[in-house]
Amino acid sequence: MIESYDFGRMIIGGKEYMNDLVIFPDHLKTNWFRDAGHMLTMKDLEDVFAAKPKILVIGTGHSGVMKVDLEVKEYCRMNSIKLVEAKTADAVHEYNRLEGPETIGAFHLTC
Repeated sequence: MIESYDFGRMIIGGKEYMNDLVIFPDHLKTNWFRDAGHMLTMKDLEDVFAAKPKILVIGTGHSGVMKVDLEVKEYCRMNSIKLVEAKTADAVHEYNRLEGPETIGAFHLTC
């Protein structure tokens, strides 16, 4: 569960993270970088899709600057992955509501 989020800062399990991150059911991927910066592509989510989530929550940043490539959306649709895409504060609420063994969250913490 995500305890809190503010611009550039997220707290999970009492620990503060100040870089973009991916939350898997059994671990965190900290210092998550994307090849195209503010465009989330299939390549950026290879390990996410390899984990075969049923739900993928994407936080697009404080102001929603990060965009999700259409190929990612289509992949989720074709593979019956529920995709939740929202500004990071809203995505945090959805992630906490949907959290479970088949849920992954990918969060851009700034912009």
